[in-house]
Amino acid sequence: MDLTTCLKSLLLAIQQYRDSRTAQHAAQLQKQVEEVAGLRCDHLLSSGQVLPSECVSGLVELAGNPNTSPALTSSIISLLEHLASDDASWEILHSSYSLSCTLAAVIHGHSTTPGHPLVLQCLQVLQKLTYSKRTFQSSSFINELIAFLMTSIQSQNDDIIMPCLGVMANLCRDNPSVQSHIKRLDNVKPFYRTLINFLAHNSLTVVVFTLSILSSLTLSEKVGEKLFDAKNIHQTFQLVFNIIVNGDGTLTRKYSVDLLVDLLKNPKIADYLTRYQHFSACVSQVLGLLRSKDPASAAKVLELLLAMCSVSGLRSLLCDVVFRPAGPRLVSAGRRPRVGPDSGRKPENGLILVQWLCAPMEGAETCSLQTLQLLTELLDSSPFQVQQNRFCLSSLTLQLLCGEESTRSLVSSQVSAQVCLSQVEALLSCCHSNSPISCLHVCTEALLKTLELMSKLRQQVENMETSFYRMLQDQRMVTPLALTLTSHHRGRVQTGLALLLEATPLPDFPSLVLGESIAANNAYRQREAQLSIKRVAVPDFPPPRTGSNILDSSSGCRSVSSLVEKIQTGLELQDPAKDSRVSELIDVYEQKLAAFVSKESRLQDLLEAKALALAQADRLIAQYRLQRAQAEAEARKLASLLKDAERRREDLQGELSSQVLEVERSRADMEELLQHNARLQRDSEEHQALKGAYNALLNRSETDSLLKELQTAHVSLCKQNEALRKNQEVLQQQQDRIASVLEEREQEVRSLQSDVQKKNDDITGLLAQLRAKDEKLEEKDQEKKDLEETVDVLRKELNKTEQARKDASIKASSLELQKSQLETKLKQKEEELNKHSAMIAMIHSLSSGKVKSDVNLSL
Repeated sequence: MDLTTCLKSLLLAIQQYRDSRTAQHAAQLQKQVEEVAGLRCDHLLSSGQVLPSECVSGLVELAGNPNTSPALTSSIISLLEHLASDDASWEILHSSYSLSCTLAAVIHGHSTTPGHPLVLQCLQVLQKLTYSKRTFQSSSFINELIAFLMTSIQSQNDDIIMPCLGVMANLCRDNPSVQSHIKRLDNVKPFYRTLINFLAHNSLTVVVFTLSILSSLTLSEKVGEKLFDAKNIHQTFQLVFNIIVNGDGTLTRKYSVDLLVDLLKNPKIADYLTRYQHFSACVSQVLGLLRSKDPASAAKVLELLLAMCSVSGLRSLLCDVVFRPAGPRLVSAGRRPRVGPDSGRKPENGLILVQWLCAPMEGAETCSLQTLQLLTELLDSSPFQVQQNRFCLSSLTLQLLCGEESTRSLVSSQVSAQVCLSQVEALLSCCHSNSPISCLHVCTEALLKTLELMSKLRQQVENMETSFYRMLQDQRMVTPLALTLTSHHRGRVQTGLALLLEATPLPDFPSLVLGESIAANNAYRQREAQLSIKRVAVPDFPPPRTGSNILDSSSGCRSVSSLVEKIQTGLELQDPAKDSRVSELIDVYEQKLAAFVSKESRLQDLLEAKALALAQADRLIAQYRLQRAQAEAEARKLASLLKDAERRREDLQGELSSQVLEVERSRADMEELLQHNARLQRDSEEHQALKGAYNALLNRSETDSLLKELQTAHVSLCKQNEALRKNQEVLQQQQDRIASVLEEREQEVRSLQSDVQKKNDDITGLLAQLRAKDEKLEEKDQEKKDLEETVDVLRKELNKTEQARKDASIKASSLELQKSQLETKLKQKEEELNKHSAMIAMIHSLSSGKVKSDVNLSL
């Protein structure tokens, strides 16, 4: 299975376990973690891919979760350690994923059991993770981690002391926040006493870790001044150099180099090292470690040598050791010096550095750059005859770095445009100085290789392309380019043509001056070749003495014509016997004259080239004025930044004063600690004396007491043997009974298993019935939902009908009321009508006959 498929499966297992923390998901995740751990994952974290990043984020989250089982957490941490195959991966785990805080949280969760294997594993990984990396004290669980480390270091558990010391050394180195936090703790004095006692430990690794912690915490205090004073510092130097040369391994050597580099940052200790009498011998042995061809060890050794170069007093001593034969080898006390054919002086130590520079192995690109920087520092401080080889070394190194594709990215991160410009300026100055012709060719080759490097790095380094084109348009480039294009070496000509192809399209490139210079070089070489051919056939004669080697055009013509006339006049007066002698003289003078004429023409060409160069110089002056104005503007900006920096410095000065007061209190505490230590030392000496006297008294009656003790022990052993025999018989009987009971239990278990199988079958049938019931229930539920919807509709219609009925009843009641009112009015009207009818009838009865009254009455 390929890596991508495994990572996808791992990510799926992480998500499943995060959603449901069951035993099955945990086992699946454990399996996927082990599968990925068995694959090769070089540079996976530094590749920038999304899938590995998501996997690592999930793993770090699960490792920091206290609910994750210790076994799974251990597997996850092992996988993360496997993924960190290089320094860049460790840096990503530390800065991007905060693995240090996660491991600190795991350690804090198991702080009650410091001997747990998971705690030891976390400490070992944390030591690799925090090496040469700053961990802030304000990060989560870092304060708890520091407290755990201090407690464990003061414990009696030897298995955990060494990794705790290593992690503490990493946290304290170049980390003021952690150092201040430790100094503020209440139990710092017992911690210091424990560290001082560790200086007499049998393990060199423990001693180096302890010295590193003490140098980080106490180097600027009174305790540190007493530990690293003039009386003890030479012993410390000898111990550190012996550990570097003959240490327990790469880890111890690495921390020893870091310790010595930190000590060299103190001016007083650096001055002590300049007066150390075995310095040359120790450095020669350290340089001998470079013969092992181990890139890791070589990188640390070169780091130490570069730190020594930063000290002015050590640079000259180191230069003597590198460029001169090594001295005799130091031997420890009690070891006899080696005598034999290989016991003589080794080859020059500088040759080892050149070998690392010229033939780098895979993965040793950093060593090559460190070697180049070291040799540059040493050659700058070396005598003149050594500095002449610097340009050869630079040329060879640049050619190597240009040819290796794998080192180009590394070089681009280390080289700046300003460094290349300064190197080109120095080489151009050498090309136009009064140096010998051999030095001129060397400087020319180194200059071209530097420009070739700038051409290859112009896309990777900022401002490199601008600097490259600016140097190609420099008038001083004419001489080295002309020498290169007219060289006899094919490689130099090809390099010159490549640069010429880059420079020709540029507007200010002095192509005309270059052509004149190339023509002058070719003419000079042609004339030199013709003169050399003539010198082969003509015997040597002493050259005529002239007052000047260079003739101007007018005086040269007059001198030549007068000389010809004199020779012709002399020929007419010569005897025939002397004609052969005179002809030889004429040939010699003709050769000399031809040489003068060639020199004259070359000077004329140079004058024309200088005129063109003068015009180019005017343009350069205008460019310089523009650059000067820009530089002044930048200077004003830097001045404002300097004022801001001064204000920040005043703020920091106030904080520093408070820190100084705290340091004074710590110094007083340390003084009390030293006095207490002295008292303990005296008590220890008295205890040793009393112990010796007590042992002397015990030796007198030792034989008798020993015999009695042996007899008593024999009797007790016989009794114990008899008791053990009886116990064995009893245990055998118990074992037989337990075996029979166990057999019965197994039969019961088998019968129970058969019952369980039957029950499982019954359960399967019941489950099928249950599914059918569930389906019917779902149908009933659906019908119920439909009926409920119908009931809701009917309820709504009923509500509408009820509302209409209420409205109708209201209208009916109003109509009944109106009806009753109308009936009342109708009765009243009928009564009135009856009255009126009676009145009318009376009127008619009075006024008309009987028939009409009957009709009216009927009406």
